[in-house]
Amino acid sequence: MATVELSFTALPAHVRTARLVATAVARRSGVDESLLDEVRLAVGEACSRAVEGHQRYCPGEPVRLALTDLAGRFEVEVTDYCAPSAHSPAGQGASGVLAGSQDADTNGGLPASVGIAVIEGLADDVQISETAAGTRIRMSWPSAGPSR
Repeated sequence: MATVELSFTALPAHVRTARLVATAVARRSGVDESLLDEVRLAVGEACSRAVEGHQRYCPGEPVRLALTDLAGRFEVEVTDYCAPSAHSPAGQGASGVLAGSQDADTNGGLPASVGIAVIEGLADDVQISETAAGTRIRMSWPSAGPSR
């Protein structure tokens, strides 16, 4: 099991880098070429939401991206470090990613749940968890194992 970790400041320009790194690691992990666009888009959406939350509530904290090649699975974990209880309405993380959230996003006017629906439509498996420290989105896709 190999893991690539990336931490980046909450700047939209770094989302592109996160997408490129995720795509390269997915390819190396044996994710089918037909799924690479889905990986890139889902990682971009999750990282964009984390960056937005960090810019609003904790701009000094980095966003964390972990890419893991498990047996037959490629897993991506995007973690924001903005405590949901301290910075946003009850039950909604600072990045606005809680699946049931109906609050409008300040940039696009869409409910936060729309971004989660996009991610769920792109990833094979999605898990969202809120902790006292922030929000974690874990996504995974099937892989054939590392290509050499």
